[in-house]
Amino acid sequence: MDLVGACRAFVSVSERGSFTVGAAAARMSQSVASRRVAALEERFGEQLFERTSRRAVLTPFGREMLPVARQLVQAADVLLHEAEAAKRKPWRLAVPGICSTVGLARLVAEARGHGITLDLRVAAPAQRLELIHAQQVRAALLAVPADEATWSVPLGLAGVQEPGVRRVYLETLRVGRAAPGPARRIWIQPEDDVPHIRDPLTRLRDAVGLRPAQLVAATDLTTAAAEVLSTHDLLLCSPAQAAELALKWRPIGEITLGRGFALAAAADGNPQPIEGRLGGAIARCLGADTRADTEEGTQA
Repeated sequence: MDLVGACRAFVSVSERGSFTVGAAAARMSQSVASRRVAALEERFGEQLFERTSRRAVLTPFGREMLPVARQLVQAADVLLHEAEAAKRKPWRLAVPGICSTVGLARLVAEARGHGITLDLRVAAPAQRLELIHAQQVRAALLAVPADEATWSVPLGLAGVQEPGVRRVYLETLRVGRAAPGPARRIWIQPEDDVPHIRDPLTRLRDAVGLRPAQLVAATDLTTAAAEVLSTHDLLLCSPAQAAELALKWRPIGEITLGRGFALAAAADGNPQPIEGRLGGAIARCLGADTRADTEEGTQA
């Protein structure tokens, strides 16, 4: 038996003294109201109304039960109201700065289609982790190693000039002491200045004999992109970022690097509602690759 529905019918009929009027006020048919009240009477083992041809009059037992039934209906209404308010509460989500404005806008728009209001906070990897720990956001897209990632984004090197090769090998950037001009640098943007990306690249730099200054961690993407656009330097980035900056992107020859992202919720919360409904939208926003062969897709 639907106890709340039965009590709602009971209260509405008792307040109006009529099954017809009471049922209409409770937005149910007279037959439904009658069945619900009858089920309640059967459950209690006592009559709630003395029924006449025109009116429904409370019995003494009905008068005693009415205040409690009214409290139950009011509590149920409060519960439903709070549930709707909780559903409308914005999800404050920390996201990486690599997402484009249009990508973030499409993510927010798609979330609205699923009944989710997103309040985005753009932050660097370490800051996103801090926001989660401080519970200043409900969830965050954290930078994680590939084996822990829900979404993966391939990384390679991009520059202004067409490289003329399928892959860029770091050893080709090695210069002798007498070489004219400055050595070409690889710029790392803040999103990739994390141990599982920076450290393997640093070890490779040393292994192939590049100068320490040829691997540079930029303070922001704009600075790094400006250097690459005005020199022969290269930017460590995703294919999507390279396309946005009109740069020529290629994978790294000696090593496979990628950004990994996983959704984490604050205070042991559950990120599954967001991940389940918006997983595809998040992937598109991050530029996560869904093709079987990224390299083939970059050869134009």
